[in-house]
Amino acid sequence: MKHKLNFIDKELSRIKNDNLHRKLQYGKAQGAFITIKEKKLINLCSNDYLGIPITKIQTDQLQSSSRLVSGNDESYKKLESILSKHKSQQNSLIFPTGYMANLGSISAIAKKGDLILSDELNHASIIESCKLSGAKISIYKHNDMNDLLKKIKKNGKNKFIITEGIFSMDGDFSSLKEITEISQKTDAITIVDDAHGDFVMGKDGKGTPNHFKVAKKIDLYISSLSKGLGSFGGYVSSQNNVIDACINKSKSFIYTSALPSFLVEHSIKRILSNRDDQQKKLHNNIGRLSKGLKSIGYEINSQSQIIPIIVGNEKTAMEFGKFLFKNGIFAQPIRYPTVAKNQARLRISVTAWLKQSDIEKALQIFEKGFKKFY
Repeated sequence: MKHKLNFIDKELSRIKNDNLHRKLQYGKAQGAFITIKEKKLINLCSNDYLGIPITKIQTDQLQSSSRLVSGNDESYKKLESILSKHKSQQNSLIFPTGYMANLGSISAIAKKGDLILSDELNHASIIESCKLSGAKISIYKHNDMNDLLKKIKKNGKNKFIITEGIFSMDGDFSSLKEITEISQKTDAITIVDDAHGDFVMGKDGKGTPNHFKVAKKIDLYISSLSKGLGSFGGYVSSQNNVIDACINKSKSFIYTSALPSFLVEHSIKRILSNRDDQQKKLHNNIGRLSKGLKSIGYEINSQSQIIPIIVGNEKTAMEFGKFLFKNGIFAQPIRYPTVAKNQARLRISVTAWLKQSDIEKALQIFEKGFKKFY
C-alpha cells in the first residue's frame, strides 16, 4: 500500500542525483582535531576561532522556562551588561542562538511599509528574518555600493541596511565604511550581523565595525557567543528602546526556553579571559595557511579566518572532500542551496587551536589535492 508520505522519496532522489544530499557525521571534536569513525583528522571546520582554553563548566543549575516566566537567571544581567560595554551600546539581550537573535530582532523593529536593503550573500537567518518582518525587501548585489545607492531610493517609511560583517561562506569583509556613509546620507538604520567577526576582529575583539573604525555608526549589532567566543548562544546590542521592543515582540525570545545558566556563566568566563594571545595566534595561523594555499596555486581572496576554496562542480567538491578525509583533513564541501549552484567549495575555518605542524601537514595534503582536482 502506498504511504501518503512517499512523495518525499521523489524529492530525496532528485537531491541525490544533483549531488546535493547531506548526511550527519557523528564525531568528537577536541582542540585542533575531530575524530570520526575512529579516524583522527585535523579539523578545518570549527567555528571555535579563538580556542580559549577554559574547559571546566559548573552545571549546578539548569533553566527550563522562558526568560519572561522564570528562566531569567541573574547571570543574564551580568553577561548582557558586559556585552553592552563590549559593543559600546546602551543595552543587550541574549537569545538561545544567533539564528534566533536574527529572527527576533529584525522582525521586532522592521514592519510592513518599511524597506529592507539586504546584501545578496547574507546568511539564511537574515533572509528568513526579513521575510518575517513583513517589510518590502530589496536585495542589492554583493558589496555593490552603486546598486545599494540605486535601490535605497525606493519608498519606505523606515529604511534598513542589513549586512554581515564577515560573510560566512566567502570570508570577505562587508564594505562597512561605505555602507555607514550611505546610511547617514539617507537616514537609514544600519544592522550588522557580526557573528564571524565578533571577538576575532578589531581592538580587543570588538568586531568588524571596530576594525573599520565605524563602530559608533552601527545602530543594531547581532552576534553569536558560539563562534569567536567558543561558548553558546546569540545576542543583540543596541539602544534601550530596541532591546525593549525585542523583549516584547520577538517570538524567538518570548516563546522559547532560556539558555541554561551554566552556559551563560561559561560565556562570562570566556569574555573576561585574556583573549589577546588567542587573537594573535589566530591571525598568525590565518596568514600561514592563506600564504601557503596561494603558493600552491589556489586563488585565495579572503583576509579572514574563513577561507573558501572554490571548486565549482558539486560532484567534484564531494570527491575533494573525501580525498581530504582519507588523508587526515576534515574540511566540509559546501553546496547549493548554501551557496549558488556550480559554486561548490571547501570552506576552511582557521582556529587558534592549530599548531604550525598542523598547518604544514594540511598544506601538504592540499598540494596533492590541487594536482588531483585542478
